[in-house]
Amino acid sequence: MDRRDFLHVAALAPLAATARPTGTSGLSAPPPNWARLRRQLKGTLVLPGDAGYDTARRLYNPAYDRIRPGGVAYCANAADVSACVTFARTSGVPVTTRSGGHSYAGWSTGTGLVIDVSRMSSVAYAGGRATIGAGAKLIDVYDRLARHGVSIPAGSCPTVGVGGLTLGGGIGVVSRKYGLTCDNLQSVRVVTADGRTLDCDASRNAGLYWACRGGGGGNFGVAVSFTFRTFAARDVTVFFLHWPWAKAGAAVKAWQSWGPSAPDELWSSLHLGRSGGGLDVAVVGTYVGGKRALDRLLAPLVAKIGQPSSRSARTVPYLDGMKIMGGCAAMSIDECRRMPREAFAAKSHMAYRKLPADGVRALANGVERGGRHSVLLDAMGGAIGRVGPADTAFPHRAALYSVQYYAEGTDRRWLRGLHSDMSPFFGDHAYVNYIDPDLSNWRNAYYGPNAARLAEVKSTYDPGRLFRLPQGI
Repeated sequence: MDRRDFLHVAALAPLAATARPTGTSGLSAPPPNWARLRRQLKGTLVLPGDAGYDTARRLYNPAYDRIRPGGVAYCANAADVSACVTFARTSGVPVTTRSGGHSYAGWSTGTGLVIDVSRMSSVAYAGGRATIGAGAKLIDVYDRLARHGVSIPAGSCPTVGVGGLTLGGGIGVVSRKYGLTCDNLQSVRVVTADGRTLDCDASRNAGLYWACRGGGGGNFGVAVSFTFRTFAARDVTVFFLHWPWAKAGAAVKAWQSWGPSAPDELWSSLHLGRSGGGLDVAVVGTYVGGKRALDRLLAPLVAKIGQPSSRSARTVPYLDGMKIMGGCAAMSIDECRRMPREAFAAKSHMAYRKLPADGVRALANGVERGGRHSVLLDAMGGAIGRVGPADTAFPHRAALYSVQYYAEGTDRRWLRGLHSDMSPFFGDHAYVNYIDPDLSNWRNAYYGPNAARLAEVKSTYDPGRLFRLPQGI
């Protein structure tokens, strides 16, 4: 769960990729013909000097405002994406794919062509299935599916694109009950490096379908639409408990035994934070059920930590619950869609075992260091852990919880220091949707034993490595 205002989930836009010039007999690629590409598109190509260019080149994180793409193509359909891929392949222009623009490393922009799929944002529902354009923002997914009384398990940050979230796995606030976002993916449509549009599911292009469920965005092609299995959107109880900082150690010890082993209906996140208001300990979460049953489930946690200094719980319709967890409870859907940009930096671990006493102390001591930052521990287990580690590309099925180190602004020194301090306890596991440019062992950290199979899929569908990124398969 991403730290936006306490609350947002990872989720990532499809990540950056780079094209290599192609040609024959050693000849270099011709100069890029941007005007020709513009004529080919039903959507809009925005070039430097055009009105709207400064807006078109921005990501969610202002830290990457310095990057100036050669062009941003707002694609209207798969044919536009195919034209952009062909342009990149034949002209040698670097190509980057963008859905919601939330890439932690800024890899949903670049100096070449940005293929932006945000206009491909349709959400359709029929017969228990939702077909969603790769550029749909999560708030729109929740809103439009709520009209049919259904939803999919996804993240909390309202402006994250469903594309990047799904491709990296999709840890969310009801994942313990309904699984990761990618676990509910029944098929995906992908434009590959040769410009073809492929339908991928368990029987068609099955290897690519497997890779699109946790293999990370930007590695294998441009996803343009997804079809998901849905669930009935029941009321949820959203809760927030706070303790004074003196309870930090007790809270970590108690929560890491309680949260990952709770009933599937209960998802929770432990937050340790330092801000202008001082140090804070909080447990926030969602329960697919009523407040009275939730109180019984919270009782063992409270007994071990002590009575919280503040406590609140509300049972609300599912859409309202997702707005609360996304930090836009009092806003309209349109206002949620326009949440302000935020400068941040982050790193992650995946915890396969509980922290011992010295690990708990190291974590609390790290949060106490000066600055404005937080650590979020998001419970896993439940439905997540009942999928085999090789059944999808997401390998971390045995993890107890994910760990996100989140710093306001762009100074990575605190992040690197605490991440280094905690690595002896958590090991080298990390979440690809919290992509981390500092990692040297990223293949194993993100993908574990699935890395070799992902490389095979890459060689099948992108043998010339048209799609590249600094941490690319």
